[in-house]
Amino acid sequence: MPLSIPVPELVPDSPFQLGLESLLHAAFLEMDLNPLGARLIAHLNEKPNDAIRYMDLSFILQIGGNETMAASIQREALRLERHFRLPTAAGEPAIKLLAIMAPGNFMANTPLEFLVSHADIALEAYYLVPGEPIPSELPEHDVIFVAIGESAATGDLLAELCVVIDGWQSPLLNHPLHSLCLARDSVSLLLNEVASIHMPLTARVSRLELDALADGAEETAYLADGAWPLIVRPVDSHAGKGLEKVNDRMELRTYRARFEDVPEFYISSFVDYRSADGLFRKYRIVFVEGAPFLCHMAISNHWMVHYLNADMTQNPERRAEEARAMADFDESFAVRHREAFSALHDAFPLDYFGIDCGETLAGELLIFELDTGMIVHAMDPPDMFPYKHVAMRKVFDAFQRMVHNAAGRRDA
Repeated sequence: MPLSIPVPELVPDSPFQLGLESLLHAAFLEMDLNPLGARLIAHLNEKPNDAIRYMDLSFILQIGGNETMAASIQREALRLERHFRLPTAAGEPAIKLLAIMAPGNFMANTPLEFLVSHADIALEAYYLVPGEPIPSELPEHDVIFVAIGESAATGDLLAELCVVIDGWQSPLLNHPLHSLCLARDSVSLLLNEVASIHMPLTARVSRLELDALADGAEETAYLADGAWPLIVRPVDSHAGKGLEKVNDRMELRTYRARFEDVPEFYISSFVDYRSADGLFRKYRIVFVEGAPFLCHMAISNHWMVHYLNADMTQNPERRAEEARAMADFDESFAVRHREAFSALHDAFPLDYFGIDCGETLAGELLIFELDTGMIVHAMDPPDMFPYKHVAMRKVFDAFQRMVHNAAGRRDA
């Protein structure tokens, strides 16, 4: 059954955040969140020490695209409080899951709200701020999940966590040591020689190195397998922001002129992964304790595939293909790429992570990205995407079993 997400409503004295899940779902349904934001601002004018509502307002600003103001509001929330409660549990919770999080937008941390929504799991967030000491004691909990994603801003924090986390003596999911390996260039190095996986090398280059490449330096000076066209994106960018294919040095010069303030970039060789019918297919797959689950398959005429721009709602034949892919996933895609999936889990032994991937014409698994912060959800309208709610229920059930199993280790 599809999950029912209530319309976000401000309850000033509630101890819970409005929650990213309900706010994103409202935005997904094209609801106007500006009136809610205005009510939050009015509330904070009267109660300027309400950290919970500052955090709510920061999420609304993020969703609206005002990232600078959102970051400022979030800093104020974290100045007042580090511990927040999320509205996820259905009835009396059996388990308290504590997410260790870092400041940033909603892609900076694993979006756990979607994974434990309507479960018997109470989700709470505890924020660590880079540069500040990590506490020796945490709020009461049954299981810890390190939700902090790998980025330039969180690398030192994840490394510090590796030193102190065993001292917390709690059941732990997603050890920070493994998250440290998820930078795009590190992932490409670890997977480049895996026979069942195709992933071009990715290089992290400075602004000066990108300038040199645009002005005539050989691409192989930075990428051993470098060849035009190249894919270029700012470091720590997501959701296709700043991601472009450049066919030659002239196009790279045009690109760099539009990103003058960006200090570092990732570059890699472009792989043409069109299927025989000329369409591009991108799969989002998550792994829960090593088991793969297909969360969506987007089909597009363009190489840079995002589900929202793939016109899936306009093409019933594409939805029908996605439905077949989800229904047959365990017997088809997962079987074809069993060796690749096993190699992924060996290289990145995280309890939970996701990949965006495709398939080459030669049948290899083509990895675009590996991350712990990918949003997987059941927000699609059930009348148009009934099959997706069935598939996502499998993901949520597997994740919630994992949390229960981890909590059982404390009692053993």
